[in-house]
Amino acid sequence: MAKLNVKPTRMELLNLKKRLKSAKRGHKLLKDKQDGLMQKFMEIIKEAKSLRREVEEKLSKAFKNFMQASSMMHPDMLETALLYPSAKVELEVEKKNVMSVHIPYFKLKQEGDILNYGYLQTSAELDMALSAFQDVFPLLIKLAEIEKQAERLAAELETTRRRVNALEYKMIPDLQETVKFITMKLAESERSTIVSVMRVKAMIEEAEAR
Repeated sequence: MAKLNVKPTRMELLNLKKRLKSAKRGHKLLKDKQDGLMQKFMEIIKEAKSLRREVEEKLSKAFKNFMQASSMMHPDMLETALLYPSAKVELEVEKKNVMSVHIPYFKLKQEGDILNYGYLQTSAELDMALSAFQDVFPLLIKLAEIEKQAERLAAELETTRRRVNALEYKMIPDLQETVKFITMKLAESERSTIVSVMRVKAMIEEAEAR
């Protein structure tokens, strides 16, 4: 807390009081925003945690089936089966404003079937693995979306926290201290003026009495 370097005048006092009022109002708005961002951030983190667990379980099963297929099939046959995929994906990104934060939303479009090979020289494990990968892919995109949203919210939350702290622990106390100092200075000056006026008045009265 430090006094600002300003002249102790009534005009400056009025300006400082206006700044102090604006700072307190801004602090309240930023604090409300910080609370809202934190609530949204925690919701997203909870959703991401649950989704990540689901993705890891499904990926684990898919990789297990793929490893079994790799061990049962000739490498050339496996490579041939995966060489010309017919499935296509398209990703669209939209941004929405959430408490002044532009967070992304991913929209996935899938076309075609990932199983585009003949079944005679491939194993059922390969079919299951590729189908599992195809099923988990939208979940991976959703997880990426959620984690990107959490990253944006975390950055905005940190910026807002710093602004709140700057107002709460620096600007507002400094303004309050300066307002207090100028108020005391003006009161002291007013008392000095009153004393001077009373002294002059007493001298005039004494002169008239003589």
